[in-house]
Amino acid sequence: MSNGLAGSAWLRGQRAADALFRTGRSVASRGRLARWDLWRIGTAFVCLLVSLPLVTILVLTFGDNQGIWRHLTATVLPDYLVATGLLMLGVGLGTLLIGVSTAWVVTMCRFPGKAVFEWALLLPIAMPSYLVAFVYTDLLEYAGPVQGMLRDTFDWSGPQDYWFPEIRSLGGAVAMMTLTLYPYVYLLARAAFVEQSVCVIEVSRTLGRGPWASFFGVALPLARPAIVIGVSLVLMEALNDFGTVDFFAVQTFTAGIYDVWLNMGSVAGAAQLSAVLLAFVLLLIAAERWARGAKGFQQSTNRYRALPSYGLRGGRAGASVLLCALPIALGFALPAIVLGSYALRHYRATLEADFVGHALNSLLLSASAAVIALLVGLFLAYGVRLSGSRGLRAASRFAAIGYAVPGAVLAVGIMVPFGAFDNAVDTFMREAFGLSTGLLLSGTLGAVTFGYVVRFLALSYGAAEASLIKITTSMEGAARTLGAGPLATLRRLHVPLIRGSALAAALLVFVDGMKELPMTLILRPFNFETLATFVYQYASDELLEEASPAALAIVAAGIIPVVLLSLGIRAARPGHGGGS
Repeated sequence: MSNGLAGSAWLRGQRAADALFRTGRSVASRGRLARWDLWRIGTAFVCLLVSLPLVTILVLTFGDNQGIWRHLTATVLPDYLVATGLLMLGVGLGTLLIGVSTAWVVTMCRFPGKAVFEWALLLPIAMPSYLVAFVYTDLLEYAGPVQGMLRDTFDWSGPQDYWFPEIRSLGGAVAMMTLTLYPYVYLLARAAFVEQSVCVIEVSRTLGRGPWASFFGVALPLARPAIVIGVSLVLMEALNDFGTVDFFAVQTFTAGIYDVWLNMGSVAGAAQLSAVLLAFVLLLIAAERWARGAKGFQQSTNRYRALPSYGLRGGRAGASVLLCALPIALGFALPAIVLGSYALRHYRATLEADFVGHALNSLLLSASAAVIALLVGLFLAYGVRLSGSRGLRAASRFAAIGYAVPGAVLAVGIMVPFGAFDNAVDTFMREAFGLSTGLLLSGTLGAVTFGYVVRFLALSYGAAEASLIKITTSMEGAARTLGAGPLATLRRLHVPLIRGSALAAALLVFVDGMKELPMTLILRPFNFETLATFVYQYASDELLEEASPAALAIVAAGIIPVVLLSLGIRAARPGHGGGS
């Protein structure tokens, strides 16, 4: 009997302890939920705010365009489709061939100048396509020095005596973009080749495959995801380009959006063109995912040592030098030399045109966008990590696709809601107080900065997300056990660990902001010039010489990140000393 009473008492005590434990756990869970709800709400709000331009485009697509859409489909829309498709095809193939071939040669071969070519092949990425287009137009047009020299040499009197390719054409635009965008493919392809295991290459050589057979049968398939991502970035940049296609009079969607909105005055028509262009981008992303399917591209071994390299001599060494030197010479060296010669002769005109003020404007916008994009990207990535919500993860990734959307499209999506907000506030203030507030958001530096952040958020968010994944939850648990909350854990644990990749992302945002043209042209305040808009305006008026110092300043802003990227790839492989 006493044993039964004791057992009953023990059971009641155990139940009470379990209830107390459940109560404590519930209180702790509610405490965590209360803290995490702030992150969830903040993350959801930021996702909604950053997604506003894209949502606006989708809503405006179904608006009344007053017959503009029917006019476009009957006249210029087929031309937009054909020109945009051919531009993407040409630039994609050109950058693929140059980027992959040069990446393989500098990674796997030994030849004179290899150590220089490793980083120099990235230099054209610092040269905006529209600058290269301006330079080559000056050189190759009928009144330029090249055709003038040909006429003098062969005693030709006019164009009826000879044929020369037209630089201001679709083919010219493809060439200009290929020369400046191939580094995206080269960068990712070389990183993929450097990180490949030596074992798979050795197995290929053991089975009797030579260098080319090993490249096509082993190295290239393993590097396919990186190469596809590089080509996708190239195509997105090609879709975003406005300066080159406008200067060459190529009727792509980006040029059409600018024309329909600013010249025809149809916001709905521009939004519908933007929606079609956005569909192009989404198709690119979907095609890449579909093509990859469920295939695996993981390494089958953890053995890493210096990759075997092939010594080249004679004609093969000369061909490799030529293969690597031509893209650098045509995409960077020649334009830089021409701009430098112009700058030496016309620097006074640039200084008199307030070059310093335009440079400060560019630095202010780009630096502000870099800092804000870094903070927002880190906030989103950490908020998603804390919540573990699939919905928030999907929303944050949707908010971060701005890099895949052309600047002209984002500008439409920003100006419409900002303009509606300004009009609503102005109407209320007029009716209530008889005061006019004017433009509070649209046509301000805030609108331009917001546009930069939306467009380049993918860079900072991607870097933060990738870095946070590498930090184990046990490290977070230790910090929380020591009494640190989510914000303190982020500040004292995560930020120091991801500082390197975060700063690299901010640097890339800064460089891209210095080069950004279409969004700045549309969103900037009246009489506000950056280096990019200043150079574009002068070059459009056939005055590139007067703007050449500003053009060189844009290029210089991108050179240091290029060198740092190359050094980072060189040191990325375990056991690889980077020697040539």
